[in-house]
Amino acid sequence: MIVYVAFGGMVATTWVQIIKAGLLLVGATFMALMVLATFGFSTEAMFRAAVDIHPKHAAIMAPGGLVSDPISAISLGLALMFGTAGLPHILMRFFTVADAKAARKSVFYATGFIGYFYILTFIIGFGAITLLMNDPTYFKVAADGAYNKITDILGGTNMAAIHLGNAVGGSLFLGFISAVAFATILAVVTGLTLAGASAVSHDLYASVIAKGKVAEDKEVRLSKLAAIVIGIVAIMLGYIFENQNVAFMVGLAFAVAASCNFPVLLMSVFWKGTTSRGALIGGFLGLISAVVMVVLSPAVWVKTFGFKTALFPYDNPALFSMAIAFVSIWLFSKVDASARARAEREAFEAQYVRSETGIGAAEALAH
Repeated sequence: MIVYVAFGGMVATTWVQIIKAGLLLVGATFMALMVLATFGFSTEAMFRAAVDIHPKHAAIMAPGGLVSDPISAISLGLALMFGTAGLPHILMRFFTVADAKAARKSVFYATGFIGYFYILTFIIGFGAITLLMNDPTYFKVAADGAYNKITDILGGTNMAAIHLGNAVGGSLFLGFISAVAFATILAVVTGLTLAGASAVSHDLYASVIAKGKVAEDKEVRLSKLAAIVIGIVAIMLGYIFENQNVAFMVGLAFAVAASCNFPVLLMSVFWKGTTSRGALIGGFLGLISAVVMVVLSPAVWVKTFGFKTALFPYDNPALFSMAIAFVSIWLFSKVDASARARAEREAFEAQYVRSETGIGAAEALAH
């Protein structure tokens, strides 16, 4: 993926994501339909069978065990709701459309497909319970034939949907859904790598360090170098967090996005008092606090690094780091009395009208 992003750039990344999205929707739809067909397309029958089969029985219909207290539940909910709007490989897509109208249309269709896929996930989850848990083929079975229906699944709990593909469609569909899962990983990796490389080369170096005075070919070379460095760091982190649950890792990524990018976006669009200085300081404080809290959390500090006691009691930091970001943006914008800050406050009304209606928006530029 390092090589792919370095040489393929935005066009290659876009095609990977388009193909992945199509294959993922087709595969998940087929899997969900096959699960429902097993129960005569009755969700009630599927839920009843899942309750009977699962070791926790009716408890699986209650809120999940990923969070164990109200603070963690609220924090994870905030991260998942608002983190989506701050994910860098999602935000990057707004630079690939012609105008505001196209951006709104893209968001409309994307939100619809995402919502549809989320509906399929609960069918796939309960299907995995009903079709896999009583079949020892998918578990590490002891000599006496016993196995734990939750922890002994072959390949770990992250493999449940892959095994379900084999259960509903045989080895051929197993191969297809495995390829889709791999393509999904590659699509996310390419998007994040490209977003990070572009941020380093265009936003940080060209705009801040070189103050716009940089040749395009030099910026491209720096982007490729940044992709290599980011890729190497990602590989190292992948080894460190190899045994972490994928769902938990997704929650952490969303928490960082919700703490850094989302507050800056929301405040700059809807609060006329936001200044560049306030957004910069608030965004950095949200990012730093989120990363520090994640590292000091039980999931990382104890389970990954091996320390006895976590220095931060919750696995998901969004509730706290988002608050730090919003308060910091407000505070440092309020105390900013520079000439640039006054000009930014005066320009808010025109910016707000343009962001909501598209009137006066400039044509798309090369990035």
